Amino acid sequence: MPTAVTGIPATTTLVMMLADARLPVGGHVHSAGLEPALAAGMPASRVFDYLLGRAHSVSLVEAGTAVVARHVSLSAQGDRMNAELARVESAWAARTPSRAVREVSRSLGRGYLRLGSRLWPGHPGIDACSAASPPLSRPVVVGAIAAAASLDGESLVRLVIYDDAQTVAAALLKLAPIDPAIPAGWVLRACASVDHLVPAIAALTSSDAIPASGAPQTEEWAESHSLITQRLFRA
Repeated sequence: MPTAVTGIPATTTLVMMLADARLPVGGHVHSAGLEPALAAGMPASRVFDYLLGRAHSVSLVEAGTAVVARHVSLSAQGDRMNAELARVESAWAARTPSRAVREVSRSLGRGYLRLGSRLWPGHPGIDACSAASPPLSRPVVVGAIAAAASLDGESLVRLVIYDDAQTVAAALLKLAPIDPAIPAGWVLRACASVDHLVPAIAALTSSDAIPASGAPQTEEWAESHSLITQRLFRA
């Protein structure tokens, strides 16, 4: 049975689908770094601070990367698109020092790419991502999907920021169960704390302009986590 999207769904519908934890792209095996953070001794009472920290650092890097990848997927063609997507990937990697984090992101990217190839087959951006070697990271692939799905830049930025925060919240309910309403509120507050930055991030067109706000402690925890075998989440 064909699965390609033949019309242009409403932006709200697309965002809800891509932000849905039930989307079959493998995201359920990741905790956005929360499991290694808790294993390293961060108390569960600091999870909201952790969410805020990621919203102002990692999430902005990911969102900026996705936006620029979307721009490339809409504006470039052929070999130029391949080269520019590779440049976006390199810019993201330079802002993501941890090899473990990069490997996890590229694993997630493969899951999104599998979905995108089925729903928007033949789109130049998705085809370019499929041809890339080594595989591209999640934000680059999500940017290409946003281009294929006619998702606007601001919706894409909010999607990326929300997805990261909600991944943490969902993992918390498995790692240190609390009233689910509490982390839901934290997610909304974390997203709101960076909403004033959304228009500027959504307007990015150059990989050089992607935010470079890092989270060194998170990177260190991720590296340590990648070496252990008794864990609930991959990262």
